Amino acid sequence: MTGATTPSAAPDGPRARDSIAARALSIGVAVGAYAVSFGAISVAAGLDVLQTQALSALLFSGASQFAFVGVVAAGGGFVAAVATAALLGLRNGLYGLHLARVLTAPPPGGGRLRGWRRAGAAHFTIDESTAMAMAHEPDVAATRRAFWATGWSVFLLWNLGTLLGAVGAASLADPAVLGLDAAIPAGFLALLWPRLVDRSAWALALVAAVGALLLAPVLRPGVPVIAGAALAVGGALLLERRSAA
Repeated sequence: MTGATTPSAAPDGPRARDSIAARALSIGVAVGAYAVSFGAISVAAGLDVLQTQALSALLFSGASQFAFVGVVAAGGGFVAAVATAALLGLRNGLYGLHLARVLTAPPPGGGRLRGWRRAGAAHFTIDESTAMAMAHEPDVAATRRAFWATGWSVFLLWNLGTLLGAVGAASLADPAVLGLDAAIPAGFLALLWPRLVDRSAWALALVAAVGALLLAPVLRPGVPVIAGAALAVGGALLLERRSAA
């Protein structure tokens, strides 16, 4: 970021470290409970336990995972499912642009990320770890600790929750009897709701939703979601350009 000041390290005592660990654990527990529903929904959509677990371990992005299984459950093809999940995952790359400045800040408190730590940082760049890290700026050491603690907590408990939900659903003769197909749009609403913070966000969400609904009868499953997301992105760029002017 041009013009941004370089974060500086601040005193970081045991009490502050304990507070970060406690908050990271509480976030992980909450997200892990949500992952139980994802595991069950994924199996009900037709994926097996191993495939469901691979999504949580390798994709590790709640919105993208729900999008993927939602398209699969609706009968969409693999390409549409992957494209929808990838489109929703683009925001994590934007998070990384900001976090890279802090996670690789000069010592004290910072330092270069190499090897598995660099790959791990990219994998752990999600909504929760980003929010926790940014909440502790400009303290470099605390920011890094918050990022890693939250990343590990969410990753482990999200995967544990996924496994519990998937195994539980797989033990049923017919997981579809749970009516979990209705949980997919409910999950999207739960992810979207906290981000509707102003009129612009509401307007973009409504435009995307209406566009997807109008296209749903004429396009393959998954494609209307991509089109709706494209409308939202285009509208956001237009609003940003107008505000800058």
